[in-house]
Amino acid sequence: MVARSPLLVAGAGSWGTALAILVARNGHPALLWGRDSGGLAALARDRTNARYLPGMPFPGHLTIIADFADGLRQAGSLIVAVPCHGLRQVLALVRQAGGTGIGVALACKGIEIETGLLPHQIVEAELGPQHPTAVISGPTFAGEVAAGLPTAVVVASASADFAADLIARLHGGTFRAYRGDDVLGVEVGGAVKNVLAIAAGVSDGLGFGANSRAALITRGLAEVMRLGAVMGARRDTFMGLAGLGDLVLTCTQDQSRNRRLGLALARGEGVEAAIAAIGQAVEGVRTAQAVAGLARKYGVEMPIAMQVARLLRGECTPREAVQSLLAREPRAE
Repeated sequence: MVARSPLLVAGAGSWGTALAILVARNGHPALLWGRDSGGLAALARDRTNARYLPGMPFPGHLTIIADFADGLRQAGSLIVAVPCHGLRQVLALVRQAGGTGIGVALACKGIEIETGLLPHQIVEAELGPQHPTAVISGPTFAGEVAAGLPTAVVVASASADFAADLIARLHGGTFRAYRGDDVLGVEVGGAVKNVLAIAAGVSDGLGFGANSRAALITRGLAEVMRLGAVMGARRDTFMGLAGLGDLVLTCTQDQSRNRRLGLALARGEGVEAAIAAIGQAVEGVRTAQAVAGLARKYGVEMPIAMQVARLLRGECTPREAVQSLLAREPRAE
């Protein structure tokens, strides 16, 4: 095995921890950092993430690091696995630590609500174009990755060398990583599917059945493809792991926090109470408003996403949102 410098993972939640475990299990040194110093101390002591991934021991190649700047000095590349709204804060730390030119891999899915920017665009805005950037996306639940269950993702980057290095660290055993270069398409698919998963949770929570869920996923995919196309993505990207694969997973499995939020809303719970009960970030809440903004900006018809945004703003009930969709005029598919 070729000796590699450590890979630094920023974000010690479930997904960041799972990625660090994966890299270390593959025999590559991994550094895991998070903002909660007390939580990091517990991770270092217990050699497991009892809060987010209980029962998943850390491999020997995984090191908990409290000093981000020190980790960045050691690392050959960085994976950012924080919620999308925390991305700029991590990039500011990169800037402060003088991480000039370090490759930044994005394991966060979302769209910045204030600007409508995708994660790779935020990296360029914060750090400039000299940093190779990649996106890691696909149908992945952190617990299954940490447990070593078969999983496949796409690593999309304009830099073939950076993508190859990331794939070499991630690929192995039961984890398969495919190379891609449609960064924008992968990010759009990963972001919008969270909004559609909320809709799927609402539909199932209201008892509308399998027919409704299948129709929602299919028409939701059409919305993703329409938005992606006008933004410059390739259509075939949305038929792959970061599009259809991730959409199906998130809409159909209760491990999805976005789906669970939709189920809670259908039961009549409020948004904030439901998020508090879930106990982790629910990316689709912020992303829904950002997607609605992009749909208006580009003149793209996205009725499902728009109804989710209305629901989350408190402008309608779950049943009223569904009724608005059903009342639309028939049209050609």
